[in-house]
Amino acid sequence: MALTGVLRPGHVQIRVLDLDEGVHHYRDIMGLEETGRDAEGRVYLRGWDERDHHSIVLRQADRAGLDFFGFKVADEHTLNRLEAEVRDWGLATQRIPAGDLLETGERVRFEIPSGHQIELYAHKTFKGSPLGQKDPAPYSSRMDNGIAPMRFDHALLYGPNVDKVLDLFTKVLGFHLAEYVTLPDSDVKGALWLACSNKAHDIAFVIHPEPGKLHHVSFYMESIDRVFRAADIMAAHNVKVDIGPTRHGITRGGTIYAWDPSGNRFETFSGGNTTYPDLPPIAWTWEGLGEGGGLDVAHRKMHETFLTVVT
Repeated sequence: MALTGVLRPGHVQIRVLDLDEGVHHYRDIMGLEETGRDAEGRVYLRGWDERDHHSIVLRQADRAGLDFFGFKVADEHTLNRLEAEVRDWGLATQRIPAGDLLETGERVRFEIPSGHQIELYAHKTFKGSPLGQKDPAPYSSRMDNGIAPMRFDHALLYGPNVDKVLDLFTKVLGFHLAEYVTLPDSDVKGALWLACSNKAHDIAFVIHPEPGKLHHVSFYMESIDRVFRAADIMAAHNVKVDIGPTRHGITRGGTIYAWDPSGNRFETFSGGNTTYPDLPPIAWTWEGLGEGGGLDVAHRKMHETFLTVVT
């Protein structure tokens, strides 16, 4: 499919309780590349196959969670158009000047009905891949540095008003609904998997009474074998695991969920469905999420921590 508006997830800023511990986890255990630090003390990182300057920003704070989620858009014209359309839909927008994030152009930020800060931007410095841009090599030593995800892939966010979030993302931002879960004894969509590409999803939401909560940030692995390798590395470094290794029925992705030292959940994810905007979304019932293997194909059950622990 042609990508002409919102192109892909571009970055997230994660709050950590101890910056040194956070950097050790994401740089040394996860194997992300540190690409810079700014005057505010924030640390910038990216996966080994990402081309732009960064995708993960760590900020020390007194509580864990997510500050904002940014999407890259096609160009400045698209940025201006989407800002106007978001305003017409009823949300206030804020222009953040170029350079506020390292190597990043002007951003448009707005708070969505679930209480999360979403932003759009058109420019970020291209750093390239360690494999090279011309006649790329098949291997880089960075592929074996820690867990070594290819890229930041998506995030799952918890908050209220997911029906309004669905309307905003599909009618204004150009996403399509790939899969959803209905609430018990209801046809209300309580969980959404949304895509701006033909990936399984680029962002997901689950209804939750508290606004602005982070469920997990996900990192993409080339194969399920690399997910199992990640499990070995997590065990070696005493990383606390929530679920997995297993596979989802929803998205069909291989997965492990675990926690960073601050209590932020992260995922190592592989595979997943291919989606297209002309396809009707896949529907899951609440029973299908548990007994049907939507969450955990191997164990076919719900996990209390997965449903309740957020930052």
